[in-house]
Amino acid sequence: MQILKGSISLLAIFLVIIAVLFVDFVYKTFSFEQRRVPVDAIVVLAGGKGRIEEGVKLYREGVGKRLFLIGVDPSVKKSDLFKEQKGERNGDNVYLEKLSRNTNENALFSRELLVQQDVHSILLITSRYHMKRSMLLFRQYMPKDMAIYPYPVSVAGNQSWWSSSGSVKLLFSEFYKYCIFRILFLFPSTELH
Repeated sequence: MQILKGSISLLAIFLVIIAVLFVDFVYKTFSFEQRRVPVDAIVVLAGGKGRIEEGVKLYREGVGKRLFLIGVDPSVKKSDLFKEQKGERNGDNVYLEKLSRNTNENALFSRELLVQQDVHSILLITSRYHMKRSMLLFRQYMPKDMAIYPYPVSVAGNQSWWSSSGSVKLLFSEFYKYCIFRILFLFPSTELH
């Protein structure tokens, strides 16, 4: 009987800790603000609604010297995503990365491109719910002297967003993945191979 009570108590403590960490994760996720700072490059993690459009808009406005669209489908051409417009910046400094298939690979494959182009500061564009994990991965893989500024793209109608059970599941899924990477990053990379 004592073992059962002890197990229930431990389970309750564990659930309270998870709940507190999840609430903190959600609070910090929704605390990210869009920062329009001049940078060497705008890095867009493709795949979410409004991300590429926002990156192209900021690039055309001169916020970044280069535009990197990361995780683009291999069949997509640059002209599909960046239409040349008379009197505006051309696509010479727009780059597509087509090999990565997840956020971890986005950060890994971006590093090589950004280092090759001598980039020292980036504006990282992704969906708000995805920003905390993306920032963790990019800070892990990018050179330590690279400045990374978050630029979350919000889901339209944030108020109704919470009423959807799918949204809460999506946030919890992000929280779970974020925690996994936090734990993995505690170990030296040589121990993980």
